[in-house]
Amino acid sequence: MEFWKQVPPNEPYRVILGDVRDKLYYTRERSRHLLTSGISEIPEEATFTNVEQFLEPLELCYRSLCACGDKPIADGSLLDFLRQVSTFGLALVKLDIRQESDRHTDVLDSITTHLGIGSYAEWSEEKRQDWLLSELRGKRPLFGSDLPQTEETADVLGTFHVLAELPADCFGAYIISMATAPSDVLAVELLQRECHVKQPLRVVPLFEKLADLEAAPAAVARLFSIDWYMNRINGKQEVMIGYSDSGKDAGRLSAAWQMYKAQEELIKVAKHYGVKLTMFHGRGGTVGRGGGPTHLAILSQPPDTIHGSLRVTVQGEVIEHSFGEEHLCFRTLQRYTAATLEHGMHPPISPKPEWRALMDEMAVVATKEYRSIVFQEPRFVEYFRSATPETEYGRMNIGSRPSKRKPSGGIESLRAIPWIFAWTQTRFHLPVWLGFGAAIKHIMQKDIRNIHILKEMYNEWPFFRVTLDLLEMVFAKGDPGIAAVYDKLLVADDLQSFGEQLRKNYEETKELLLQVAGHKDVLEGDPYLKQRLRLRESYITTLNVCQAYTLKRIRDPSFQVSPQPPLSKEFTDESQPAELVQLNEQSEYAPGLEDTLILTMKGIAAGMQNTG
Repeated sequence: MEFWKQVPPNEPYRVILGDVRDKLYYTRERSRHLLTSGISEIPEEATFTNVEQFLEPLELCYRSLCACGDKPIADGSLLDFLRQVSTFGLALVKLDIRQESDRHTDVLDSITTHLGIGSYAEWSEEKRQDWLLSELRGKRPLFGSDLPQTEETADVLGTFHVLAELPADCFGAYIISMATAPSDVLAVELLQRECHVKQPLRVVPLFEKLADLEAAPAAVARLFSIDWYMNRINGKQEVMIGYSDSGKDAGRLSAAWQMYKAQEELIKVAKHYGVKLTMFHGRGGTVGRGGGPTHLAILSQPPDTIHGSLRVTVQGEVIEHSFGEEHLCFRTLQRYTAATLEHGMHPPISPKPEWRALMDEMAVVATKEYRSIVFQEPRFVEYFRSATPETEYGRMNIGSRPSKRKPSGGIESLRAIPWIFAWTQTRFHLPVWLGFGAAIKHIMQKDIRNIHILKEMYNEWPFFRVTLDLLEMVFAKGDPGIAAVYDKLLVADDLQSFGEQLRKNYEETKELLLQVAGHKDVLEGDPYLKQRLRLRESYITTLNVCQAYTLKRIRDPSFQVSPQPPLSKEFTDESQPAELVQLNEQSEYAPGLEDTLILTMKGIAAGMQNTG
C-alpha cells in the first residue's frame, strides 16, 4: 500500500511524518487491544502516550518550514492540523470518571480488614485522614493479588487499572459523587497510586445534598491545610456542586440558596490558601435539576465565583437541543462565552444583609415544608408511585442509568432524573415549587412589609429574579387539571384527598409568586414564550390523556388486547401484513402498551423542553 511505502531519506518532512503515521497506528491498535482483551503485544514505547509527543514532530515541521521561507505553506493545512491536535488531543474528548464515595470506602474497608488493622468504614474521619496521609507519604505497596474482592470491589479497582493502562490524555477528572469529607478525596489519591496510575487524574469532590453543601467549605479548607495535598494540586482545584440531588433532598429554593452560599464560602477558602478554584456546575436539563436559560444561569452566580472559567455538565436530554447542529452549537458556545465574560466585567451585586436574612429564614421554612411532605408524610410514596409513571419508568430500559441507586428503598434511593421526570410527565412539577409557597406565606405573615423587600430582591438581585422567573416558567408549563386526571384514573380513593391538597398548595404557591413578581399572569413579561407554550398545549394534553389511560391498562392485570378492525383497506391483505409501528415483543405488558407509553413519554418531554 502507498500508505506504508518506505520514505526516501532525502525527503526529511516525509521521514518525520512517516514516524508520526506509524506511532498513530500503533497507538490506536494498542488501545483497541487493551479495551477488548486487556493485553497488547505492542510496546508502549511504540505509541504516543500524550498529546505533547504528538505535537512535537508537527511543531518541528512548522518551525522548519518557516525558517526555510515557506511560512505560507506552514500556515496552511499544517497549522490547521496543529490546532486540531491541540484541541482534541489523541482521544477527541477526555472522559471524566465518576464513582460514589461509598464504593471507595468499601474498597478501603476490604483492604484494612485484610491487613488486620481494623475496619476503615467504622473509623472516624480524623483516623481515616491520618491513615490515608501516612500511606500517601510512604512508599510501601498497600495490597497485592491476594486481596479478597467482591464483585463491587473488583469493579472499582478494575476502573483504576484501566486508568493506569490507557494514555493519560484519554481522561479528565475523577469525580467523587456524594462526597462529604476530605478523606473521600484522599482515598481516591491513594487508590490511584496503588493501581499505578502514572499521571494521576485530578480529583473533584461533588457535594450534592444540603448538609454536604453546608459542610463543603470546611472540608475543602481542611484539604488545603494538608501540605501533601497542596503539593499535589499545584495551586489548582476543581469543586463540583450538584443541583439534582440537593433539589431532591431539600427542594429547589433551599438548594439554590445553599449552593449560592457554598460557592461564596468556597471562593473565600481558595483565596485564603492561594488556590485557583474552578466551580463545576452539575446542572441537568430540567429546572428541578438546575436547568434553564444558560445566559441567565451564569449571570445569577455569586460575584467572584467564575473569573473567566467554569465547567458545566450538559445532560443527555439537552445535548441535541443545544449542540445537535453546527449553528446551534455555535450559538450555545456564544451564550456561554458572552455570559462568562459579562459576569467578569460586570459582576452581579452582592445581596444586602436583610436579603440574606430573609433568604435564610425562607430556606428553613421551605426545607421543613418540603421534607414534611416528601419524606415524612406516610401517604406520599404510595401516592407518588400511583399518580406518576415512575414505577413503569424504572422497569423499562429507557434511562442512561438504573432509576435507583439501590434496588430497595424509597424516595431517598431514587435518582434525581426519574424523580423529576415522573412529575414532569404529569405536568405537576412538584419538586420545583414545593416549599416555596410556605416560605413566602411565612415571611408575609411575620411582617406584611416584607413583601416590599421581596419585590426589591426580585427587581435588583439577579439570583432571586432568575430563581423566580424559572419557577414562573414551570407554572406556565404546568397544569394541575392534568394531574387531577392521572389521580382520577390511577390513584386509590383513600389518596384522592391528598392529591387535592397538593393541587391546592400548587395554586396558592402560584398566586404568591405572581404577587412577589408583580405580575397578573404567568409569563406576562415573555409573550413570545407564552405564545409558544399555547401552541404546544393541545398536543401535550392529548399525549397526557393517552398516557394516563395507558398506565391504567398497564396496571390492570385483567386487561387483554382485543383485535381491532384494520385502519384502511390497504391493510386488509393478510398475505402482506403491514405495521405502522414495530412493537416490542419482549415487553412484559400487553402488546402495544409499553410502546405507547414510551411514545407519550418522549412526546411530553419534548413538549416540556427544559422542564422535561
